[in-house]
Order: sequence, then C-alpha cells, then structure tokens
Amino acid sequence: MTRLQAVFWDVDGTLADTELNGHRPAFNQAFSDCGLDWFWNEELYSELLRIPGGRQRMQCYAEQVRAPIDQALLDRLRRSKQQHYLKIASSGTVTLRPGVSRLLQELNSAAVQQWIVTSSGRASVEALLQSLPSELAGIFKGMVTADDVDRHKPHPDPYQLALDLSQSDRAHVVAFEDSSPGLLSAKAAGLRCLLTPSPWDAELDNNLQVAEAVVDQFGDADQQARILSGPPCAEGRITLEYLELLITAHSR
Repeated sequence: MTRLQAVFWDVDGTLADTELNGHRPAFNQAFSDCGLDWFWNEELYSELLRIPGGRQRMQCYAEQVRAPIDQALLDRLRRSKQQHYLKIASSGTVTLRPGVSRLLQELNSAAVQQWIVTSSGRASVEALLQSLPSELAGIFKGMVTADDVDRHKPHPDPYQLALDLSQSDRAHVVAFEDSSPGLLSAKAAGLRCLLTPSPWDAELDNNLQVAEAVVDQFGDADQQARILSGPPCAEGRITLEYLELLITAHSR
C-alpha cells in the first residue's frame, strides 16, 4: 500500500470548533469595544460564515444593516477582535472536533508529518495550539497561515507552500478541509482531500464530488464517523489505514 507522507490540517471547522465558540464571541466583544450595537447570534453568524474573511464579513453586514463603516473603524474592529480571540483560544474554551486528538496521535506515532494550512492568522493559530493538552504539544511539524501567502484559499498557494516546506510528494499527502474554498485550494494543488463539511457553506454541495471522501467527523470509540461518500471505514473511525486507502484508490 502507498505510504502516507504527510497530512495537512485546516483549522477553523476542521481541526477545532472555532467559529461559534471562538470567533463569534470575539466579534461581538469587538463590536462593543468600538461602540457598535451589533450582536451576531449563532443563527446570524452561521449565515455570515458564507462570506469568506472577517473583514469582508463585517463590511457585508454593515451594508445589510445600512450602517457603512470606514477603513479606520474596520482596522480597529479587526485588531480588537483578534485580541479577544487570542484570549478565548488561549483559555481552552475552543475544543477539538471529535476524533481529532486520536488521529493526531495515531499519525504522530506512525511518523507521518502533520502541518497546519489555514486562512487564519499565525497568532490565532498559535493561541489555539498553546491551549491543547500536553500530549499534543509539538505534534505539528509546521504551519502555513494567512501571513505566509499573498493569495489565500481557494487559490492553491497555501497548499503548494506546505508541499514545498514539508518536501512531500503530493501523491502521498491528504488534506483535511471543511469548506468549498479549502477543498478547491487543496485540489488545485493536486492533493487528495478528505472533507468534513461545514453546515454554513452554501457552495459546498456543488463541490462534494471533488473530494476523495466526505465524512461528518473523524470518529472516536464513543462517537463514530458517518461516511457520506467514499470508501467505508472500520469501526467508524478515520485512521492511517483509511487515509492510505484513499491514496491507493486514487493513484490507479
């Protein structure tokens, strides 16, 4: 069977449930700091997540409520939001998705390189990583963030940089994603992709068939993964063996 060399993890919605319990309250606190009476509840924020990027999200919402904001205020909001998110992420409030910790440790034991490839900023990712349990410390070989590339997902640049830095053969790599921009980015870089769909991505249904497998989660002993498309997995868990199966099945 083909040997898996590396996996590339997206963060928001894939590695951890950062959006509703991390980014959303950080936005709301930033709005209060800057004197705005905006409040994004879970339903509204889920709709706004269809807009990529926090700055763009705030601009679009301002237009929706007919309260245009200038670039100076946007910059203040962005800085305030980032500071609040760093505190939230560092506190341990943001949790890993089911099966992630198990799979991280399994791949680490098998000496498979693990990299983060995300559209989030480096400071946000580092704050999240610092809150992880001690058994996961230092588990990632490196990361590619929004600070490292000029063109973000859905462009292939983040994944191409990760390939270059990890010195991995793209035929021996699997990317984990949850969104249409992330999926398209991985495929544009020539990578196999396992998708754990985010419910708020309206475009994702049109691109599901592009992924090698689609699952609702990575699976644990008490919370099995449901395979939406792709080969079945043993005991409802995504494993090293399953990922190597994806590579082998699509290399013929």
